[in-house]
Amino acid sequence: MTATREPAGAGVEPAPALRRAVRGYLDHLTVERGLSANTLSSYRRDLERYLTTLATAGVTDLAAVGPGVVESHLARLRAGDDEHPPLAVSSAARAASAVRGLHRFALREGMAGADPSRDVRPPTPPRRLPRALPVHDVVRLLETAGDATGDGAALALRDRALLEFLYGTGARISEAVGAAVDDLDVDEGAATLRGKGGRTRLVPIGGYAVQALRAWLVRARPGLVAAGRGTPAVFVNARGGALTRQGAWTILRRAAQRAGLPVDGPHAVSPHTLRHSYATHLLDGGADVRIVQELLGHASVTTTQVYTLVTVDRLREVYATAHPRALG
Repeated sequence: MTATREPAGAGVEPAPALRRAVRGYLDHLTVERGLSANTLSSYRRDLERYLTTLATAGVTDLAAVGPGVVESHLARLRAGDDEHPPLAVSSAARAASAVRGLHRFALREGMAGADPSRDVRPPTPPRRLPRALPVHDVVRLLETAGDATGDGAALALRDRALLEFLYGTGARISEAVGAAVDDLDVDEGAATLRGKGGRTRLVPIGGYAVQALRAWLVRARPGLVAAGRGTPAVFVNARGGALTRQGAWTILRRAAQRAGLPVDGPHAVSPHTLRHSYATHLLDGGADVRIVQELLGHASVTTTQVYTLVTVDRLREVYATAHPRALG
């Protein structure tokens, strides 16, 4: 009979002091930093694996961790083992960020006298340029979303309003489904979006989006909400409850299929595609990158500047095809 191999660290329970440190750090990220639930969940998994490494090495306190322990743990994540496949560069970078953040927190809170992760550099993910749809594809997508009559007319108005809202404001999908009716001022053409870290921003709504929202709010939403739970959400499902992110994704996927746009593979249309298109089209139209930063709700202009690379690529393409001496 072949013995079953135990995973590294199986049965080794991290010391209470390590558990307390991680709980304190995650509480800090929740309360002070306002990280999203998805990010916190990922950090929790990353730190659970780190605690297993420390427990296996016999470490019971963060003050006893040396630089070699941190480096070897992160190297194993990249290499993988019998229980875990190798982490992609982006996931390894996030895990490194979680571990480094924990040690910085421990140093600041007096749990340790030094930061063993100070000189550890996370892997740099390859820079992936956001993909923006051409304007004519966006128009086709938006116009397709409202094609329905009869029993489906109310939901068609919602679908058109949702997609016009996403493209007309650059909202994240979570911001769109989290928007309440009181967050809209359709008369002024403005919306309050509630973004990451509890930050809010006021953004303009374009004329097409205003028209679509008015049609939805006046002609369709009241009937659905009356039959449901009276949610304040702008966008609701067929039962009158608040629309979920998954529901919004399904609406976009359905519209993209009808418009003949890809819904699978590396070029699949996603809710973020409309946000990328919003930013790229603004910059193509001459908007200042700092203004686009504010509209997108980016904490740093560095995040927004990735869109300028997209527009530079477009300029090169136009130059190469239009200038008589572009090709030597």
